[in-house]
Amino acid sequence: MSSKQLYIIRIATIVALGGFLLGFDASVISGVVKFIEPEFNLTKLQLGWAVSSITLTAALGMLIAGPMSDTYGRRRLLKYAALLFTISAIGSAVAGNFFWLIIFRLIGGLAVGSSLIIAPMYIAEIAPAEKRGQLVSINQLNIVLGISIAFFTNYLILKWGELDVSWVQSLGLKEWNWRWMLGIEALPAILYFFGLFMVPRSPRWLIIQDRKEEALQVIEKVISKEEAKDQVEEVAQSILEDKNKEKSKISDLFSKSMRKVIVIGLIVGIFQQIVGINAVLFYAPMIFEQTGIGTDASFVQAVLVGFTNLLFTVVAIFTIDKFGRKPLLIIGMAGIAVCLFLLSYGFNSATYSLSAEAIQNLPETVQKEKLASIQDKVFNNDLEFKKVVSSLLGEKEFASVEGAIASSGTHMNTILILIGIIGFVGSFAMSIGPVMWVLFSELFPNKIRGLAISFVGLINLGVSFLVQLLFPWQLSALGSTKTFLIYGVFAVIGFAFVWFKVPETKGKSLEELEEILVKH
Repeated sequence: MSSKQLYIIRIATIVALGGFLLGFDASVISGVVKFIEPEFNLTKLQLGWAVSSITLTAALGMLIAGPMSDTYGRRRLLKYAALLFTISAIGSAVAGNFFWLIIFRLIGGLAVGSSLIIAPMYIAEIAPAEKRGQLVSINQLNIVLGISIAFFTNYLILKWGELDVSWVQSLGLKEWNWRWMLGIEALPAILYFFGLFMVPRSPRWLIIQDRKEEALQVIEKVISKEEAKDQVEEVAQSILEDKNKEKSKISDLFSKSMRKVIVIGLIVGIFQQIVGINAVLFYAPMIFEQTGIGTDASFVQAVLVGFTNLLFTVVAIFTIDKFGRKPLLIIGMAGIAVCLFLLSYGFNSATYSLSAEAIQNLPETVQKEKLASIQDKVFNNDLEFKKVVSSLLGEKEFASVEGAIASSGTHMNTILILIGIIGFVGSFAMSIGPVMWVLFSELFPNKIRGLAISFVGLINLGVSFLVQLLFPWQLSALGSTKTFLIYGVFAVIGFAFVWFKVPETKGKSLEELEEILVKH
């Protein structure tokens, strides 16, 4: 491997750490929800807000990061994002109440939105054309890796907290476990900030600023001097042409000629989120704890979910150009639907009861005599079981021991639930998860591509926000059976839409696709 290749890989790896932080920041909350609900005495909607709030400011970060990076530079915006990640991590960890936790989560959302836009943009602008796809995919892989590592560090902190050693007690890992889960993100965020000093400014941005000599020096580190000169002139010409072009307007998206591609893009963007993927990823330990396996096992299985997500994302990257976009979408949506129905069936077949031994094994804080009236009584519905136990213990006490109650009183096929969750995440990760973004880059015509992807991306984020916000309320109001059944029905509708309406874009030029899809 040449020195130029090593150089560009090193630069792309540093910049893609923004993707890692993005994934970590979004999913680390999955291990925190169990602890902040009783500590801050949260309602189910407040719990959903703690998870979903980051998505709101991520949308704002996406909107403002692009224009700001044109003014201040890609590298500087990424440094700002690294600082925001650090502030968010430390602030969330020391938050004294729910209000400040949300404020610092919102700050983290700005960093998430900025990284989502700027990191792949920078890599695409500095990478050689023949390596661009692979290098940009490092960022996508890092996002999924960040999600997986967040699950793992949550579990690690939980297990370390149980150790009877002095350093654990001095760090307060047991009583402050959720604070450490959130705060540990500051370490890679600080590393990212200082790592960015080793990264050059984007050559495209330098040319926009009319600093061609500096741009040439950067590009010469990646390709030969002759090629670098040609590229600088090519980029400069492209920028000049862009300035002279008429800018696309939001009204262009709704013109009659664009109706077909916008409708396809919108519906695919909505179904990517409405099947509940972020409910599963961001509440994985909570879902597994509903099965009665206990807190430790639920965190272990969440780690397995993260690994599955990473593995099948890699599968998608290596198969998308071989099999095509539509086959992956069809296989994935079918798998998603089957797995969601399997989850609904698994939760529906569960029974709930507390034996005398189970009651005695509950935490010492539980007033066990209050539960004597339902000893050995069998409930066929999780909602009814929770409602009765909550009325006997009181809402506040029940919220603090809900996991222990679920672990002691739930009787179901936990392997079936694990297979359903793993199958769902794997089906998503090898299909509509990554494929949607590839489809968008090919579906929309050149004139409106940037605007269309931003518009559909915002709708996608909006649906994601609602799914994350409402999931705890859905579990408490509708129950696990109905919640996953609803997601499964959405997956079936999405499968039918992909089968009948989504075109195959593999192997066709952007111009060919525009001719087929856009009505002139």
